[in-house]
Amino acid sequence: MADMLAAGGWLMLPIAICSVLGLAIVIERAWALRALRIAPPRLVEQRDQLARSPALSAPDREAMESHSPLGRVWAAVLATRNDGADIRRERIEEAGRQAAHDMSRYLNTLGTIAAITPLLGLLGTVAGMIRIFATMTESGLGDAQALAGGIGQALVTTAAGLCVAIPALVAYRYFNGLVEKRGLLLEQWAVRLIELQRGDGRP
Repeated sequence: MADMLAAGGWLMLPIAICSVLGLAIVIERAWALRALRIAPPRLVEQRDQLARSPALSAPDREAMESHSPLGRVWAAVLATRNDGADIRRERIEEAGRQAAHDMSRYLNTLGTIAAITPLLGLLGTVAGMIRIFATMTESGLGDAQALAGGIGQALVTTAAGLCVAIPALVAYRYFNGLVEKRGLLLEQWAVRLIELQRGDGRP
């Protein structure tokens, strides 16, 4: 690994940093977007009780909002049960957008990593080619070691950039789809709670 970093030159440092950061984001998002984290079973079990309860107090609402994304959306449903339809819809949609924003945390950074690491690899390729031509200008084709170093830099940085970018892009697409799926789940749970409040839904 050390030899590879040395062969790739200084551009291997930002590529390595991107790889570590990307891996950390993947692990964090995989943990944060678990179904049990988005809609905790203990909260789901309280659905009928919450539908029959009076409007939440401010401390209870804050506690529920910080509990989970489902808690944030349900807190908006419960806090606006006595408001007009337009105000209620606006508050619930706002809570849903905030929950979606929280679930999308760090995904822009992951997408940026997927986009820039191939460019860093390409920059390393260009730097390696410049090094080769500079060697040829100074020493002709006689300095095989210097030529090999330039070729190695070009190949190693390109390969390293792609090795980081491809998994990052796959993870970025996967988590975006997962956020959309979790958002639909929250919407369904919000509608279900509203139906129970109105007495339209069956337990």
